[in-house]
Amino acid sequence: MTEVIGVSDGRRVAVDCWGDPKGFPVFLLHGTPGSRSGPVPRAPLLYKLGIWLISYDRPGYGESSRQSGRKVTNAATDVIDIADHLGVGEFSVVGRSGGGPHALACAALIEEKRLRNVSVLVGLAPSNANGLDWFEGMTDSNTNAYELAANDGDAVVADLTRRAEEVMRDPGSLLSALWEEMSDADRRITSDVAIRRRLRETYREALKCGPHGWIDDVLAFRRPWGFDLDKITIPVHLWHGNEDVFSPPAHSAWMAERIPGATITLQRGAAHFDAMEILPKVLAQMKVDSRSANAAPADFSEGLWVESPQQPTVFA
Repeated sequence: MTEVIGVSDGRRVAVDCWGDPKGFPVFLLHGTPGSRSGPVPRAPLLYKLGIWLISYDRPGYGESSRQSGRKVTNAATDVIDIADHLGVGEFSVVGRSGGGPHALACAALIEEKRLRNVSVLVGLAPSNANGLDWFEGMTDSNTNAYELAANDGDAVVADLTRRAEEVMRDPGSLLSALWEEMSDADRRITSDVAIRRRLRETYREALKCGPHGWIDDVLAFRRPWGFDLDKITIPVHLWHGNEDVFSPPAHSAWMAERIPGATITLQRGAAHFDAMEILPKVLAQMKVDSRSANAAPADFSEGLWVESPQQPTVFA
């Protein structure tokens, strides 16, 4: 059930919640392009994990009002406004792909007594990352969009407007275009019928009111983020598949060296879309870690973590 709420600056933000309302709250920040309706674990699995999963459309996506000129840091204010509206005290945040920079903004800007920990799955590093070849290992389509965003704002608007119109005519067209650039690991994940259907649905929902969310994400990633990674004090875990060609794993490795106390998992044989498969395990560990800095790893002896993406019971 989608709830459209008002946030502190007067905009509307669309929010979906899944799982146990009495469970541990975790915000899931979606990818680029994406929406609140992206792939998530099924409700029974979330109940078993004791997780209340909260997702919302970033400004300009889905049913959320656009926030022209928004910055990565604006996500932290929206998360707090949503948490306050839902009566949530302490919570965690996980950002997937384009949600990663926004999750790190939460880590930098939300006080520790509210935010317990943050996970970033296949995230991007700041575009001004010193010592990182930001484009190395990145697909041509992403490289072209990000280069346009840095050099010609009008051109990136035109390019993403055209691409968004193609997606609205055929929501499967984006996956088809990405297929040509995918690693074998990503093709394995996205070959699943249930996952492809859910991705088409989230792309359609994301862009139904226009390309603005996609445009504003890409522009925000190429601008200064507005916070320093080395000032983050919230526990942060970074996860990346070593075959990712959409946001290269070197981005997470670079950030892990600069975020104090950060931990990192670089998974062999995994790529970008494996972030959907790893999510239940990440959520379980975030709940455990929220209780104690010295907590033991989450126990999956009950079969709560489904290894194969061919088992659609993981996905709603």
